[in-house]
Amino acid sequence: MKVGFIGLGSVGGKLAGSILRNGFDLRVHDLDADAVAGFVARGAKDGGSPARVMADSDVVITCLPSPAACGAVVSAMMPEVRAGKIWMEMSTTDASEVQRLAADVRAKGGMAVDCPVSGGCHRAATGNISIFAGCDRDTFETVLPLLTTLGRRVLHTGDVGSASTLKVMTNYLATANLLTVCEAMVTMKAAGMDLATTYEAIKISSGTSFVHETESQVILNGSRDIGFSMGLVKKDIGLFQQIAEDHDVPLEISPMMVEIFEEGIERYGFDAQSDDIIKRLEEPTGLDITAPGFPAVMVDDEPEEPGYEVVPPR
Repeated sequence: MKVGFIGLGSVGGKLAGSILRNGFDLRVHDLDADAVAGFVARGAKDGGSPARVMADSDVVITCLPSPAACGAVVSAMMPEVRAGKIWMEMSTTDASEVQRLAADVRAKGGMAVDCPVSGGCHRAATGNISIFAGCDRDTFETVLPLLTTLGRRVLHTGDVGSASTLKVMTNYLATANLLTVCEAMVTMKAAGMDLATTYEAIKISSGTSFVHETESQVILNGSRDIGFSMGLVKKDIGLFQQIAEDHDVPLEISPMMVEIFEEGIERYGFDAQSDDIIKRLEEPTGLDITAPGFPAVMVDDEPEEPGYEVVPPR
């Protein structure tokens, strides 16, 4: 199977690395020429352009920072889409936009899969990340061997668009976890608690979460380097808020979260690490939320394992 990968950013580059590491014939494309050159040095081919990548590949995966970027790339690929070609969208994007693009691909005889990932950049690097896949069942069966190379747990979520809807929801929950963890740690520091002990207390209790067990570590290190920007968080939680508004759900917490990240971007910049949001509490309190013994970046220390389909109870 010849695989094309477009978008070699913090997540996409790691996913493409899993494809290359597992022996697939890979061609890559990105606006960052250095990122492409790095993959070529490791044995991938320079795809040249979105259209050329589609022409030379059986499957093309996109992992891009916004619905607009995805739309532009798929439009550029469209002249080379034909029967048997597969487009897989692994970005966190707007469900209606991925449905629109998928319809265009299908109209030319191709197949489309909406398959965002969840679990952090460190797990994308090892092939242990989770993947949601929205498409018809026949297409899912076709791409499952590739999906189980890219990730460990693969969930077929229904039709195209369903995976993006669920992924936006999980990012909303992760952001809520992040904000409450920040408030908890600053409050415990103010109350005189040791932060390493606070970390362990949360970890072994009913208050723990995936976000705490990963992101709290780089917060306490002081690097705050989780590989995800405030701008991308705002995009994702904004998509979730839009889903709620479209379905007349009167959310209360979600709008507050959007406002917090809008303020964070205004203060620290669109590209600031999302975990820098804790500075909004460090600065007015004068507290330093760091502790020795925590890593500067997250590394997945679990061995890479064969992926498998997760089947919901019926």
